Amino acid sequence: MTEKQIMTDVLIVGAGTAGLTAAVYAARAGKSVKLVEQYLQGGQIINASHVENFPGFESIAGFEFAEALYNQAIKMGAEITYDKVTGLHDYGDHKGVQTEYGGELLAKTVILATGARVRPLGLDNEDKFIGAGVSYCATCDGAFFKDKNVAVVGGGNTALDDALVLSSTSKNVYLIHRSKTCSAEKRLLEKLHEHKNVHFLLESEVTAINGTDKLESLNVRDNVSQTEQVLDVEAVFIAIGHIPDNKAFAALVELDAYGYIKTDENCATSCPGIFAAGDGRAKKVRQLTTAAADGTEAALAACDYIDLL
Repeated sequence: MTEKQIMTDVLIVGAGTAGLTAAVYAARAGKSVKLVEQYLQGGQIINASHVENFPGFESIAGFEFAEALYNQAIKMGAEITYDKVTGLHDYGDHKGVQTEYGGELLAKTVILATGARVRPLGLDNEDKFIGAGVSYCATCDGAFFKDKNVAVVGGGNTALDDALVLSSTSKNVYLIHRSKTCSAEKRLLEKLHEHKNVHFLLESEVTAINGTDKLESLNVRDNVSQTEQVLDVEAVFIAIGHIPDNKAFAALVELDAYGYIKTDENCATSCPGIFAAGDGRAKKVRQLTTAAADGTEAALAACDYIDLL
């Protein structure tokens, strides 16, 4: 029997918190489960230095949390393959998932848990200097800029967490945010204000990324005074949100105006047998807890769908 002929009960696209939680619940329900992940299992949470808002954990490293969830899913019997999903096909009583390298995978149900990718600033030199001063992960790359001047762009939890991580190793950290106040949790903001090497540039935005072979400085405009300064930094960590990665599914499931997958309260999409969970789903709140909740709901709904086939 070839890989294409194997019929999986629940095929999950994405192995972040939502996808792995769905795998745990579907496997515990006695279904065969396969995860398809393009990058590294664990999703965005692996970049968090500490997780302090998940029930039951006073504090846990993001990577440790993701690794524990992954091991739990695999122990339950879920399988994982690393590949890029390029499309979906509806065969009625089962679905076809097209992948870049493994051909087509067949499943009775599909759960889309692809999350969202980082949102870029969209400036010249941004792509050019990725890995040479431009980064989207302070936990991953912060150590390369020990005792250097760095900048963080953004005002949410991710941006402030990045600034907090960098404050312990970098000489100066400049937090650049276009609004007057940060939207991050109050506790994070209070922690950051305790560090004298963190400098807030509020109501400001980056207008240019400068350098020859690597990042050397940023142009930063004060939107109140309309003045511009050149900030001498060797790295900028961009944390201004995410963009859903759902284009491959647009022909089969309905998306909203921003590219997020529309679902009902049971995480069911517009196509019967296909469900969505996590940050790629249209919803108001996107947190670790809601990703896990989505994974639970989608898995149980998928199991119910299979039982009625």
